Amino acid sequence: MFTGIIESLGKVESLQNVGGDVRLRIQTDLDMSDVHLGDSIATNGICLTVIDWGENWYAADVSRESLNRTTLAHWQVGQPVNVEKAMLPTTRFGGHIVSGHVDAVGEITLLRSDARSLYFEVTAPVEIAKYLAEKGSVTVDGISLTINHLRGHIISLNLIPHTAERTNIATWKVGSKVNLEVDVLARYIERLLLGDKAAETAPQSKLSMEFLAENGFLK
Repeated sequence: MFTGIIESLGKVESLQNVGGDVRLRIQTDLDMSDVHLGDSIATNGICLTVIDWGENWYAADVSRESLNRTTLAHWQVGQPVNVEKAMLPTTRFGGHIVSGHVDAVGEITLLRSDARSLYFEVTAPVEIAKYLAEKGSVTVDGISLTINHLRGHIISLNLIPHTAERTNIATWKVGSKVNLEVDVLARYIERLLLGDKAAETAPQSKLSMEFLAENGFLK
């Protein structure tokens, strides 16, 4: 578990193809003295398992699932990434509950100054809009943020100068893709509301090209 409070601005040092997956190495100024094999480190909001590490770096393997669901497939050597070690029971809970399990990739559609802070809008995929709430929490590239307003599936947020200085937002621009994670509580509430139906297999759609042709929708 993480809090969404970024501890370090790391940098992608290497990306290596390994049997269809990716092995990456991240350079960081995190204190690595208490890191152990198998520990979790959130990297741009993606929970990665440490498979090797040194004084100022760590390495992790990335599965096809993570490559398909996040921005990681498009990362480049040298790009900055937001880094946070897993929280301890004694850690101040400054953000919100972040699992590091990215739900979807969003797109930044507006960036502008707002007094001393940065105002920006992210267009989220339609399918996760139901998990978002005004004044609720959302994780953007690993950063715990409060949703100011919602317009359908467009999220508006503000970043204060302190957050801007400690994260990778200097690289953001209109059109940038970002990792989004909704509040984990919303996902569990939805599942609970299904009750006994949660154990049922979702019915397969009967809609097909043959069905459309047979019923006069295709000529």
